[in-house]
Amino acid sequence: MPDPQPTIVLVHGAFAESASWNGVLERMGAAYDSVAVANPLRSLAGDAEYVRDVVRGIGGPVILVGHSYGGMVITQAAAGDTSVRALVYVNAFAPDTGESALSLSGKFPGSTLADTLVQYPVSTGGNEVAIAQDRYHAQFCADASGDMAALMARTQRPITEQALGDQLTGDPAWRSLPSWFVFGDLDKNIPVEAHRFMAERANPRGQREVVGGSHAMAVADPSEVAESIIEAVRGVS
Repeated sequence: MPDPQPTIVLVHGAFAESASWNGVLERMGAAYDSVAVANPLRSLAGDAEYVRDVVRGIGGPVILVGHSYGGMVITQAAAGDTSVRALVYVNAFAPDTGESALSLSGKFPGSTLADTLVQYPVSTGGNEVAIAQDRYHAQFCADASGDMAALMARTQRPITEQALGDQLTGDPAWRSLPSWFVFGDLDKNIPVEAHRFMAERANPRGQREVVGGSHAMAVADPSEVAESIIEAVRGVS
């Protein structure tokens, strides 16, 4: 008997939150079971374990979809989990062993994120960072409306410096699972050359480069993202 259609688990990255997937969810519609996870953004190991908890709660086959730092999380969370059928990277990091979000974003020139960040200490130690609200639109989602960008800036979830610096442990899940990549060529957080590099080495089944796409393409161009996810569902069902 064939497996049921996989549930789509959407994992946001830094400076976003689970509602950033709303447009993608609307375009996929009721034909696809899906859940948008509230990523803690505290540490790579802890965030990945939380996603594993969500996957275990679903109790069936899943496709993990990660945006930005969420790509780090799904790569770690999927390792060794036989319920994960595929990975979809949306303007996301697809790390190899020992790589971090910080190391990958600096591998090629072009990221302007560092100059837009504000930081403050947290009681558990270290700092967390967020994008300054007056810099958010241009940096994160230049192709979204001003009203949408202002709302996203106010509801963004900060991330700890630890999470950004944590390295992937073990073999990357994209080495053993089919993957799909979709990214914008005007991403100011992760340079497009980094996206191309990560996609090429993962040898994905599908790859889309969207002209004019910002880092928050799931908000500004959800149809492209939804189509990549649907391709992944069809590719493993």
